[in-house]
Amino acid sequence: MVIGNERFDRRAMLRGAAALAATGALTDWAIANESKANCTLGLVAYDVVLRRKLLSERDPKVDLFEPLNLLKHSHSLGAGGLQASLGVLDADRVRALRDYAEQHELFLDGIVMPPKDDADVARFEADIRTAAEVGALAVRTVVMPGRRYEQFRSAAEVRDSRERARRMLELARPIVEKHKVRFAVENHKCERLDERLALYKHLNCDWIGACVDTGNSFALLDDPYEVVEALAPRAFTVHLKDQAVREYDHGFLLGDIPLGQGCFDLGRMVDALRKAQPKLRFNLELITRDPLKVTCLTEKYWNVFPGVSGRDLARTLRTVREYPADNLQYVSELPLAEQAALEEMNVAASLDYARTHLGF
Repeated sequence: MVIGNERFDRRAMLRGAAALAATGALTDWAIANESKANCTLGLVAYDVVLRRKLLSERDPKVDLFEPLNLLKHSHSLGAGGLQASLGVLDADRVRALRDYAEQHELFLDGIVMPPKDDADVARFEADIRTAAEVGALAVRTVVMPGRRYEQFRSAAEVRDSRERARRMLELARPIVEKHKVRFAVENHKCERLDERLALYKHLNCDWIGACVDTGNSFALLDDPYEVVEALAPRAFTVHLKDQAVREYDHGFLLGDIPLGQGCFDLGRMVDALRKAQPKLRFNLELITRDPLKVTCLTEKYWNVFPGVSGRDLARTLRTVREYPADNLQYVSELPLAEQAALEEMNVAASLDYARTHLGF
């Protein structure tokens, strides 16, 4: 494993980190062994789900995802901000969260699900109101949860889901306009680039834009650089991720990996986003988990992608073959303490790379 410019014995590090994780000292260990320098790249809550689970097993009353707890934890790791579900906070919790962010010069992004129907609008507005009160720069959402090639069986099911997504955003539009909250829809392994651009055109709303995920669209056979460059003018926030890839019988494996260790030219992506939006904030999204299976050589996959060119498949598989990974992480086979240790090492390595190579 490479962190910064040094090479470490991964298993030895995991054993040492896991022992400290069991005592609750993992964050301090990671900072001492990686870097204490701050980074302007924020974290997404999903970066620390294993840490949360470990803490909860030790003490069920502790919830790392309570917004102020999570912001403090992100700051302790050297991150410059946070993207997380805020929920509905009372005035005291709003004040505490906003004061801590301002004191330490951290930015906040929210995560909010769109209204499912008319009856859900009040819930949505309460969440958006809290995001506005804490000073969130953007609120990230998804409109087609799950992975298209796993969730659906036919093009008709995809069309129905896209129609529901359009309706949800139509319900959200007057709320985000009212509260002046930038609502960032992630390219979440759901719609290809042309479909997502058509959705933005239909909505025609200055307050609905993009959470640009630099890795997701690769699983849909889109050109990842074309996606980033096309969405950049509409970007409100970013999920910055690298991906490790390798062929397998039904397509390819796609794994989150520390920044700089995968197959993407992250500098090109970051430059395109910064050129379009000089003040744009970025968040690391690195989910420490087993690699995903992208089944692009199966009939089921193509049932939900009618009309996609074989040229797109060829380009994608060419990339997979040119950059076969030897560092895919299989996490589920590890004890929880080692999973949490690996997760924190992944975050530390990514923040270090972002600071030293990408200008964060």
